[in-house]
Amino acid sequence: MALHVSRHDFDQWMMPVYAPATFIPVRAEGSTVWDQSGKDYIDFAGGIAVNALGHAHPALQQALQEQATRLWHTGNGYTNEPILRLAKQLIDATFADRVFFCNSGAEANEAALKLARKVAHDRVGPHKSGIVAFKNAFHGRTLFTVSAGGQPAYSKDFAPLPPDIQHAPFNDLAAAAELINDQTCAVIVEPIQGEGGVLPADPAFLRGLRELCDRHQAVLIFDEVQSGVGRTGSLYAYMHYGVTPDVLTSAKALGGGFPIGAMLTRDDLANVMGVGTHGTTYGGNPLAGAVAGKVMELINQPEVMAGVTQRHQWIVSALNEINQRLNLFKEVRGLGLLIGAVLSDKFAGKAKAINLAAAEMGVMVLIAGANVVRFAPALNISEQEVKLGMARFAETCERLVRGSSS
Repeated sequence: MALHVSRHDFDQWMMPVYAPATFIPVRAEGSTVWDQSGKDYIDFAGGIAVNALGHAHPALQQALQEQATRLWHTGNGYTNEPILRLAKQLIDATFADRVFFCNSGAEANEAALKLARKVAHDRVGPHKSGIVAFKNAFHGRTLFTVSAGGQPAYSKDFAPLPPDIQHAPFNDLAAAAELINDQTCAVIVEPIQGEGGVLPADPAFLRGLRELCDRHQAVLIFDEVQSGVGRTGSLYAYMHYGVTPDVLTSAKALGGGFPIGAMLTRDDLANVMGVGTHGTTYGGNPLAGAVAGKVMELINQPEVMAGVTQRHQWIVSALNEINQRLNLFKEVRGLGLLIGAVLSDKFAGKAKAINLAAAEMGVMVLIAGANVVRFAPALNISEQEVKLGMARFAETCERLVRGSSS
């Protein structure tokens, strides 16, 4: 007989690195989730921009179930058919010639930074080791990636941190130019800062970084862990901007809910990595390859990209309507289905309170810092689910504003 568990058990048994919601989801379909008591929620969180095709998509279920009857895991001493097919899909769809598979965005970024260091060491020397990143960025939770991320709150307790990493303000090309020089081996940037507040890059900023990296023979890394796989209305955000990186990292939506990460690059860079220079036990396993291959097949379609733009308009229009009545937001920003509602000064610091109150009303949203409510729903969320979810979110906002006035 299965053990009955409750949210209270989390506080007793789990390491306290999360503060999960008060309810436990147990079942989901599309963009609707049900908890242990049967209450339903509209999911605008998408598993933090992961569930790109919603929950329990029948084609993904079938891909996983079919592969589960064949081959689960072999380790990196062998390759497998699903992962090779996925590699070819990614190569055909992007600038890349080579792919390295892992299990998460942090691992993909770790691999990208290691690749950049090795390229510089092999071709120039150990003095070319500098990495330029950006304030309020987020690149993962490993020691290397949390150091590259420009949020000291996530790294300060784990010093000493890896050296030779400097941070410039995001979207400030002049400040970045002061840091990028002939000792720089890599510049890592999110085309849209996700955790840092859903802040899109200025096109001129990314173009300028491309020029600076070319001038100083530095590797330009685009962290597309959150912005990739259709999230912006292009398969990857670099396509939206028309700026091609040397290395691209992908995860989250790539597996549609199944853990997988990927680092994509060109032949001339990939070839510095020989057998044994990097690796992972689980990375590129057949189950992940089969699911991600189906995700790519379903998402990399013109009608899906057009649908992202349409759904962006539905959600932004609803947020603007709420704001016209309540003056709750200073700005609504983002691209595609990565949307941030920036709270006005009067409601500064209330993003988490809105997140919790929204859950009580039956809608799941994210935060991106203390002042931004973030929406990252499935790319195929239905119009009915959007309307119901935004109605519940509007009621949440109304209660918040009434409460602050009383």
